[in-house]
Amino acid sequence: LFAIFAFATCGGYTGQLRVSVDCMEKASSNLSIAIHFSYPFRLHQVAFQAPLCEGMRSERLFLAGDYSSSAEFFVTISVFAFLYSLMATVVYIFYQNKYRENNRGPLIDFIVTVVFSFLWLVSSSAWAKALSDVKTATDPDEVQLLISACKDQSNKCGSVHGPRWSGLNTSVVFGFLNFVLWAGNIWFVFKETGWHKGAVKQQGGPPEKQASPFGQQAFSPGSFDQSGGYGSQGEPCPPSEYHQVGSSTFYPNPM
Repeated sequence: LFAIFAFATCGGYTGQLRVSVDCMEKASSNLSIAIHFSYPFRLHQVAFQAPLCEGMRSERLFLAGDYSSSAEFFVTISVFAFLYSLMATVVYIFYQNKYRENNRGPLIDFIVTVVFSFLWLVSSSAWAKALSDVKTATDPDEVQLLISACKDQSNKCGSVHGPRWSGLNTSVVFGFLNFVLWAGNIWFVFKETGWHKGAVKQQGGPPEKQASPFGQQAFSPGSFDQSGGYGSQGEPCPPSEYHQVGSSTFYPNPM
């Protein structure tokens, strides 16, 4: 959603400024010279007509600067980020099981998220600098310096109105906001990768051996004594009801 706002506010921008040239010969004056410019801000191709204040002659002038590379780079990153976000949403909703089958899906998602975070930072910074230069190049006071008639102090040049920058300023804000969102999402994507899960398993250590549920001990001949007393486990043993003498066995008289 923020990517849509970023490329829409930048790619759909159209600006206009107006300057006036009041010549000593009033017939040659032009008090409303309109200059239109728009994305991708190839200002050196923006032309306008200005009077020379010499009869009815006029000159064809161009604005200065070409800022298309930064603007187009910013819009391109915005469009691709939007398309990837849309594709990732479809995968998360409808193909969650295949996404988690192995480590390839989360790993690709993690790498792409890191790359887009870096590209958002670079493109937003470049576009912010280019926007500052565009504002300077389209400042009515700067445009007046291009007009030959304004160099003659006998003529009066002025600014009617300048461009409105609210849309482009918003695009810069959305650009850096997208960087914050993508950079903050790196941790959550990293948690889905095998790198994070493997680290968690190593920190957990080997599982502990479980004790017998009944606390049973292995049988040994010393665990009981025919003559009573205590066995090797420290537990009392009942006295035997019979004992051997020589090779014969005598049973106690029940009487």
